[in-house]
Amino acid sequence: MSVQIRKHSIISSLVIYAGFAIGAVNVYLFTKEGLFTEEQYGLTQLFMATAQLLVSFASLGMPSYIYKFYHYYNDNLATRKNDMLAWALLTGLICFTIIFLLGIAFESLFSRKFSNGSALAVYYYYWMYPISFGLTIFGILEAYGWSLNKSIVTTFLKEVQWRILVTALIVLFIFKIIPDFDLFIKLYSFTYPVVAIILLAYLILTKKIHLTFKVSKVTRRYFKKIARFVLFVYSGVIIVSLSQQFDTIVLASVTEAGLKNVGIFTLAQFLTSLIQAPQRGIIAASIPFISKAWKDKKLQQIQSIYQRSSINQLLFASLLFILIALNYTDAIIALKLRTTFLLGFTPFILLGLKQIVDMGTGVNAQIIGTSTYWKFDLISSIILLVVMLPLTYILTKRYDLMGPSVANLISITIYNIIRIVFLWKKFRLFPFTINSLYAIILGSIVYVISWLLFKNMHGFPGLFIRSSFVLASFICGVYFLNLTPDFKPVLQSLVKRFKRK
Repeated sequence: MSVQIRKHSIISSLVIYAGFAIGAVNVYLFTKEGLFTEEQYGLTQLFMATAQLLVSFASLGMPSYIYKFYHYYNDNLATRKNDMLAWALLTGLICFTIIFLLGIAFESLFSRKFSNGSALAVYYYYWMYPISFGLTIFGILEAYGWSLNKSIVTTFLKEVQWRILVTALIVLFIFKIIPDFDLFIKLYSFTYPVVAIILLAYLILTKKIHLTFKVSKVTRRYFKKIARFVLFVYSGVIIVSLSQQFDTIVLASVTEAGLKNVGIFTLAQFLTSLIQAPQRGIIAASIPFISKAWKDKKLQQIQSIYQRSSINQLLFASLLFILIALNYTDAIIALKLRTTFLLGFTPFILLGLKQIVDMGTGVNAQIIGTSTYWKFDLISSIILLVVMLPLTYILTKRYDLMGPSVANLISITIYNIIRIVFLWKKFRLFPFTINSLYAIILGSIVYVISWLLFKNMHGFPGLFIRSSFVLASFICGVYFLNLTPDFKPVLQSLVKRFKRK
């Protein structure tokens, strides 16, 4: 992994974890006994799931268009003549308007499907759209920011700034400055529009963008190729988004507990997202380099990024999974969360294993999506959808809260196997080395020993001692086994900075 990617990945990951620390406080306040009900917390999560799904329709593949063609525009046009972002934003605005009009038309259908266990969702139906609009615009601006190598700024706004806004709303709610949940959820729906405005203002003030609707020579030359690419990718984005958000929507609509189940399930999802945090940083840092490597036909560079992203993500995912799995029950009891959230332990285990599978296979989606075989992204996504949607619905109807977790693990495993085989057959790209196996063995040994040594220790002392042992033993194992070529350079860099201070 190049020094630039490593640096951006580390900084982005640190920013993401800062955001998750704030997010953890928010989740704690949402789930703590006496502040919000499980249904109210579930509604905020359903808002986000629905918003993500609507954004996949409204964006019309514009972020992927920016990732793929940014270098063509940047290498051939002056900044003032670059019309890429202007057309992307206009497309997003028009498509979101169409989605909103369709939402009005289908309101009665939503009410029928969600009225059983999710009455709050029906009551606040239209308040899902402001947050969806904000996410649509932010997603397009974020893609442009990533292409400008401003992934740290966009990551800060998405992972930290947005959560700070939510924290402020929660604090105002606790102190009754926001007098009731009705006003809280309405203000909550405008948090992402605020973040999108901040990012737009930053890009304009730093003169990183210049909006022009005059059709450039690049747009004219590549229009047909862009149109074909966008249509294929758009379908893939919708499919992937639907597969990611379908479990939350199904839990809210087909189970008797409705939003209560959504609240329990999304706590498990939040803890899983802690495992996923390094993946976001690595993807944000890698995309510009992968895209340029394809353009310059540097296959060996792509292979290097592929393998290093795989082992680094696998190590991060394994370590965090072990930490959370060993401390899940004790943490809920010690922090005095609602005891109903203990039901989320098994869903977390399954979702965590799914995340290890997904992260351990590296940046395969980004490699395919920026290659000349980007159409395969749609094909593999369709396979994912065909497997996941019916499986999620059937297993949720039969096993309630457990269903979506099992469906996720099975589907994502099949999905990634297909992508690995494809990249190997077409380009001889492969994510794994012998160190991948050693990483899994190391994680398994650390988990078993930690459980045996500290299974009778509870409360905050147990949380601290158990976590310290896991961190020390796992990090030492990575160091002495030399499982990743990026660990020792990072450690040496930190030591040098510490000595200078």
